[in-house]
Parts: sequence; C-alpha cells; structure tokens
Amino acid sequence: MYNAISSALPQFKKIVLLIFAAIVCLASYTAIRAITATTSLRIGASQAGNIIARSFVQTGDNAIAASNPARTLSFAERVAYQRTIEEVYWRHRIWPKERPDSKPSLEAVMSQAQLEKKVEDYLRKSQALEDYWHRPLTAQQLQAEMERMARHTKQPEVLRELFAALGNDPFVIAECLARPALTERLLTSWYAYDERIHSELKQRAEAQLRMFGGTEQMKQTSGMYREIEVLKSNSVPDEAHRSASRGVKLNSAEWDKTLQKLAAIYTEHAGKLPAEAYDSIPIGKLSSLQEDETSYYATTILTKTTDRLKLATVAWLKEPLAPWLARAGNQVNTAITVPNGNYTLPENSVSGCTENTWTATSGPPDGRVGHTAVWTGSEMIVWGGFEPGFFLATPFNTGGRYDPSTDNWTTTSLTSAPAARYDHTAVWT
Repeated sequence: MYNAISSALPQFKKIVLLIFAAIVCLASYTAIRAITATTSLRIGASQAGNIIARSFVQTGDNAIAASNPARTLSFAERVAYQRTIEEVYWRHRIWPKERPDSKPSLEAVMSQAQLEKKVEDYLRKSQALEDYWHRPLTAQQLQAEMERMARHTKQPEVLRELFAALGNDPFVIAECLARPALTERLLTSWYAYDERIHSELKQRAEAQLRMFGGTEQMKQTSGMYREIEVLKSNSVPDEAHRSASRGVKLNSAEWDKTLQKLAAIYTEHAGKLPAEAYDSIPIGKLSSLQEDETSYYATTILTKTTDRLKLATVAWLKEPLAPWLARAGNQVNTAITVPNGNYTLPENSVSGCTENTWTATSGPPDGRVGHTAVWTGSEMIVWGGFEPGFFLATPFNTGGRYDPSTDNWTTTSLTSAPAARYDHTAVWT
C-alpha cells in the first residue's frame, strides 16, 4: 500500500502543477486584455482632444459603444479656446499701410482680461436664456448653428481655419464658436420686444401721450423730442450732400417708402401707392404709440408739400441689453452645464460668395440709411445712421459687426460709444 501511494504521488503533483499553470496563464491573459482595452480607450480619448463624448472599446470581434460622463469645459479652457479664435481673426485683420509701425501681436492689442470678459459675456447671456426665458440652448440647436455656419459661410477658407484651430472637435466648436453666436442672436431678439422688461416704459409713454396728446405738447413729455425735414430728390443723392442743413435728402425710392411707412402709422392698411399714401397722411395729428427694437415713439406731420415733409417725433428709448444684463445680476456660471449630445463636424461649404447675387444674412442690425460701413479684413462693421421712414428722436448709436466666415452678426458695444449720428465718416485705422 505504501509503495503504491508513493509511486502515485509524483503523478498527482504533476496534475496539480498543470492546473496551477493553467490558472496563472488564464489570469495573465485576462489582465493583458484589460490593459489593452484601457489603453485603447486612452488612445481614443487622446485623439479627440481628451474630451470625447463616446468611445469604442474593441472586445473580440464586436465593437461595444461605451458612454463617457458628460463633457464639460472649464472657464480656463474656454478662455484658451477664445484666444485661439481671436488669433485666427487677427491674422486676417487689415493693418493699414499708412501706419508707420508694423502689425503687433495679438497679445499687444488684446489682454487676458479682455479675453476673459468675452467668455464671461457669452456665458452670462447663455445663463439669461435659461434663467429669464427658461429656454437653455440644446445640443440640437448648437448642431444646427454649426451646420448653418458651414452652409452659409462667405469665407469657407477662414471657417476651415477656425475649425482646425479648435482641433476639428465638434464639441469645442459647438461650445466656443456656435454658442456665442447663437446666444447673441436669440437674446437680442427676445429682449427687444419682451413686455415684461419694457412694460413700465411703455405704460409711461402711453400715459404721457394721453396727458400731452397735442402736437404742441409733445415737448412736455419725458421722451426725446426732435424735428426733422425730409426732402425729395429726383436722383440718387451724393453722400456728401445727403444731409441738408435742416433735413435729409431722399431719392425717389426712399421717398416713396417713407410715405408708405408714415401712411401705415395713421391708417389700417399698409402698402398704399405713393400718391395714395401722400394724401392719407394727416397734418398735425399725433400718431398712436409705435414700437421698434430700440424705442417707443409717436410722430406727427407738421407740414407737407409734394417734395418736402417736416416731422416731429418724440421717443422713449428702451434700456439697452448690456446694462439690463448687468442690473439683472446674473452671476457668471463658469461651470455652465453643457447639453449632452453627439455632435458631428459639419461639411464646410466650398463655394463661399457668388458674384452679383444677394443672400440674406443671419440676424442683421436694424435697417438704416446714412450709416457707415468699414471692412477690417475679417469683419464688416456697420454703425450709426437712422431708420428710413420713421426718423426717430435721435439717430442710431448702435451697429453690428458681420463675420462672413460664420455668417453671423454681433451687436456693437455701447460702452464708450460715440454719440448717435448719421451721414458721418468712418475709417479703419
């Protein structure tokens, strides 16, 4: 018995050793697979700027979708991306040849504080859309905005530069290029006609019109009073002679449009023929309260002839958006919650502008005449002038900056803005 057991013992040890070796091999294989999967995930994240929304881990013959936590951008990251965007624009900015000095670097003309303020501004406006209008931007809206930019760009080569500077990462493009543009456009539109914001001003204007309803009493209101004379010219006016000493010269088309707009104020039916419009405009009758994006106003015709109108207008100016935002006290949420979505990089247009054609742009400023427009090399700046046909109490001191690469308008700042004016001169220096 002893001999039998002794002879069988080496055989038993071999079996145990074989089983142990198999276990070790299986454990090693599992560990290697786990490390390989983790490495694949890290490589995928690195290739997408380390901020991808989804990644794929290869296991066997099947690709399994793995959802990552919602992506975010820190305030510092947003500022860094803003600098990248500004560097692209600065490369295309014209440096006038008349200047004796050479074009400086971006750092010399735009401070870190200015970059941070740009980011704070669009974050504050984004927060206002959510807090005040309860309509935060969605991933679908941001994707649509990127696609709109790509489809309507007038400078596809510049847009490609912008995309490339942002790593061709659709998430970063959505947050740092599409979000500021879309937020500005929506907020400007919603704010302009929101009666919750402007109702007190409207009620005050209506009350004063009831109290001082006559033409002679218009000056007693708290609105801004102005008289202006409009003269008809049979030819397109030269810009140097458009402004008369007491009024504004209009060509025939502008004159007819003015008559039709004024007639629409006093009658229920717009679109009258010029002759009918002229006859329907009463003298000495104060209009009902009117509204546009910047003010509430009323107007009256003091005198009229076949080629001359003298108008008086009183206007109550709405509070501009910027001071309202500051007064509303929206705190800048530097860790703003971004919508979770699978963004895709839109296909960029290859055509850009088509010669001898007109195309509507996205969100332009109020229609105006007597304004100036300058080209900076990366955007067109329109400023000043007045609205044809209504001749408000003061000309505009507002304007817009048009970026042809993204087909987007941005309202010019009112901070340290010049006094409102029209038929002025502007140069880019």
